[in-house]
Amino acid sequence: MKDEVITVSEHSGAAAQVEQTPIMTGAKVIKHKGMHWTDIIRRVIFISIGAMLMAVGLELFLVPNQMTDGGIAGISIILSHLTGIPLGVFLLVLNLPFLIIGYKQIGKTFALSTLLGIVVMSVGTIMLHPVEPFVTNSFLAVVYGGVILGIGVGIVIRFGGSLDGTEIVAILFNKKTPFSVGEIVMFFNLFIMLVAGFVFTFEKAMYSLIAYYIAFKMIDITIEGLNDSKSVWIISDNHKDIGDALLSRLGRGVTYMSGEGGFSGDEKKVIFTIITRLEEAKLKSIVEEHDPQAFLAIGNIHDVKGGRFKKKNIH
Repeated sequence: MKDEVITVSEHSGAAAQVEQTPIMTGAKVIKHKGMHWTDIIRRVIFISIGAMLMAVGLELFLVPNQMTDGGIAGISIILSHLTGIPLGVFLLVLNLPFLIIGYKQIGKTFALSTLLGIVVMSVGTIMLHPVEPFVTNSFLAVVYGGVILGIGVGIVIRFGGSLDGTEIVAILFNKKTPFSVGEIVMFFNLFIMLVAGFVFTFEKAMYSLIAYYIAFKMIDITIEGLNDSKSVWIISDNHKDIGDALLSRLGRGVTYMSGEGGFSGDEKKVIFTIITRLEEAKLKSIVEEHDPQAFLAIGNIHDVKGGRFKKKNIH
């Protein structure tokens, strides 16, 4: 039995937050390691920045132009428009119950980070409400609003929080329905856009859908970054020659691992290394040069820490 439970939560559209939670296995209790105070301050600062960007995207671009977002934010915008009550009030009131209900589903650290983000976002929208919108052109509002909102949400997710309770609802419903978390979030957001069409206009609802798509993409870019690294797995009888060539010609360290062929039962050496996407073509040529029959698998990864990923000088 594994000593680790992983809880996965998606933002209303894109990303996922993974957090380890303490569990008990027999008499052994595995506890979550506490964060250093410098990490806590860093997390608070960046989550606050991301939440304020979300507030800017909503109050200075989307809301004044009668456009909405997905999730709880979308419901809050519609209710604020119908009642005249400030948007920030609904953002806080509607998110808090789901945050409390889903506390055990997402973990203490993620819950507190999400609470911080929601409070800052709510206060930010209230403070920015009297400010005149930056643009009144619908197309520009969609582009600017979607980009700023997506960056804000992406920063919050990257630093361990969330700005919407939709994914918590989806996780709870997922246990009682045959639908996945992503499907539930999608249905929920499509329903919100449909309602927005009746409340505003269907033209505005379509603009909202475009803004949502832009934000969706910006969340991915913010979380994953533009300079994606790639993991490489190579299986070859000439593993030593290939490994030496990668070290001398690419400046990348390699790790040799032992494997066994599933069909033949022969022992194999597996080369593992990390490269940037700009180095992919050169790596393929090196492998082709030393062993045209080598098995080569390349995958995208978005975060590399520790080890010896730093590139060595090559001559």
